[in-house]
Amino acid sequence: MGLLDSLKQEATAAVNKFAGDHPQLGTEIANMVHSGPGGLSALVQQFQANGLGSIVQSWVSTGPNQPISAQQIQQALGSDKVKQIAARIGLDPNVVSQKLSTILPQIVNHLTPNGQLPPAPASK
Repeated sequence: MGLLDSLKQEATAAVNKFAGDHPQLGTEIANMVHSGPGGLSALVQQFQANGLGSIVQSWVSTGPNQPISAQQIQQALGSDKVKQIAARIGLDPNVVSQKLSTILPQIVNHLTPNGQLPPAPASK
């Protein structure tokens, strides 16, 4: 198994652990952290670019995770992205934002146990 496959498997396990009663949301998160362009690194950069760098860095680091609000999730990901996710899984966008504010910090923290981002997937 290659490094990329191992990272995908780890991300999927983390998502399943933290998504709880919303497995479809778990699938969406898994896509964000290991199937999107740049993977987890790109997701972290998106938070940084939208003024939430200190929050997302706390999730990556080995210290305590700073909380994030549903509104900040929409700020980081964009309300259109949240609406698209909500439409695909049949939930209200506000519910999706709230769930993501709880789940994403745990997943990013879980996928960065040494306080460092894994290598970004290579472009094809």
